[in-house]
Amino acid sequence: MEIVSRTENKLLKRVEIDFKWSHKGSKTPSKKEVMDLVKTLEPGSNPDFIVVKNCNTRYGQALTTGQALIYESADAMTVEPEYIHERHKGFRSGNATEESSEESSEESEDGGE
Repeated sequence: MEIVSRTENKLLKRVEIDFKWSHKGSKTPSKKEVMDLVKTLEPGSNPDFIVVKNCNTRYGQALTTGQALIYESADAMTVEPEYIHERHKGFRSGNATEESSEESSEESEDGGE
């Protein structure tokens, strides 16, 4: 994996990494593989606070490009839309989405009355 650019966004409390991954002779990397590699590139990062976006593999090329966002906390991740949290739910241990799941369970309890 090659890092094209690395930007610290202090306003949104995250590190933004644009990457290129050449995978000649192997399959297209999964989102989980990308997240695991990003975790090793940013020491001290919590895998629950990593979001991988805009992954694109062009037809006929063994090259995947994309963007990884590494947030400082679950609170900082609230800028991401809910559908992004849903897409990454299977890759997390649950720490990053605890607050949103508690809110949705409270709403469902209130709706039954």
